[in-house]
Amino acid sequence: MNNHQASEKDFRFKIANREALLGIGLVLFNFIWWFAFAYGLGGKDPSEYTYVFGLPAWFFYSCLLGVIVMSVLVFFVVKRFFTDVSFDEEEYEDQ
Repeated sequence: MNNHQASEKDFRFKIANREALLGIGLVLFNFIWWFAFAYGLGGKDPSEYTYVFGLPAWFFYSCLLGVIVMSVLVFFVVKRFFTDVSFDEEEYEDQ
């Protein structure tokens, strides 16, 4: 049996691909969040900026709040959608 046939039969590849797509989705969401706030609110004249806790709103929402939102989102996705899979070959040879 070659590697391609083995990967088609091994369910771990399906799990790994799903988790990789979730990770890519999180990265894209993080970039869109950051870009939207950083350039959406920060793209105007600095004299027109609004401030949150003494920081420009674009910086607060894109950098500080973004880290908090992404940390919570990553924690939720890992707890809810990721699966613990053993890498030992012996357990899966007879399946």
